[in-house]
Amino acid sequence: MKRLEDLKASVLDLCPIVEGGTAADAFRDAVDLARHAERLGFERYWVAEHHNIPGVASAATAVVIGHVAGATSRIRAGAGGIMLPNHPPLVIAEQFGTLASLYPGRIDLGLGRAPGGDQRTAQALRRYFEEVDAFPRDVRELQAYFRPATPGRFVHAVPGEGLDVPIWLLGSSDFSARLAAELGLPFAFASHFAPDRLFDALAIYRESFVPSEALDEPYAMIGVNAFVAETDEAAARLFTSHQQAILNLVRGRPGLMPPPVDDMDRLWAPAERAAVERMTRVTVVGSPDTVRARLQSLVNATQPDEIIFCGQIYDHAARLRSYELLMQACRTTTAAVG
Repeated sequence: MKRLEDLKASVLDLCPIVEGGTAADAFRDAVDLARHAERLGFERYWVAEHHNIPGVASAATAVVIGHVAGATSRIRAGAGGIMLPNHPPLVIAEQFGTLASLYPGRIDLGLGRAPGGDQRTAQALRRYFEEVDAFPRDVRELQAYFRPATPGRFVHAVPGEGLDVPIWLLGSSDFSARLAAELGLPFAFASHFAPDRLFDALAIYRESFVPSEALDEPYAMIGVNAFVAETDEAAARLFTSHQQAILNLVRGRPGLMPPPVDDMDRLWAPAERAAVERMTRVTVVGSPDTVRARLQSLVNATQPDEIIFCGQIYDHAARLRSYELLMQACRTTTAAVG
């Protein structure tokens, strides 16, 4: 059985725009959090592509990754992920070839199959939902752009060709799990917002995995929401900002990240509460001791190789402290806790 303290821990950021704040504030806070995560020993700092969501500033994902990588020195910076149906594979190869040339050995490229927005947004991006059916073809095309030049190739990613840019597949169903296994790529499951198929997807990925040049054996990452404070009560209050943000998504009215509240029951109906709780099942909330116990139980159940933590917290100072306490929880030995 794997132990929590032996696993790599990473950070997923949506660059949240909070009520009373701006995108510029979100990007400043992202750099501050990335530097903080680097000092704490987190492995990666990934940002996610979303569009037409007022509270998410990471739409131009490659630009944000460059901003973060330029402000840090060790932590890996990457996409968690790029929504490939929105982009020609050549453009992504050039963007991430540029990033890998600027920050060698530090760039990750996670690929998602969803459009990262609604149908009108997809059309505004000049892409269409039918393109998700082309995802396997587009992944293979993108991989080819990163390989060394061969005779007969007439289109080249410059920069990009011949560069080592690790590709991950991301997913919330078994589709990307099967494709990642077929291609021998690392797989990250979006259990932080779509946990329903977590166990099925991991099992399919591991059972179907085919070794490749990229990977000898399966490597699975899971997404976990984390809200950590000195007490369980304080952490639960931090969590209410994220609960409100998900509630707004359930209602079809996404907005800026709201401040925490003392009582969620006055804000949601029973059916809405059930929907939010279902979407946020893979979440740890509490003091370091509470969080450590819950994380170890999750590790026991899923046996991941890495955990990527998403902490959408309204107050930036509280967010920094949450990740500090989270790493403390992850690195405390079982013997010390017992």
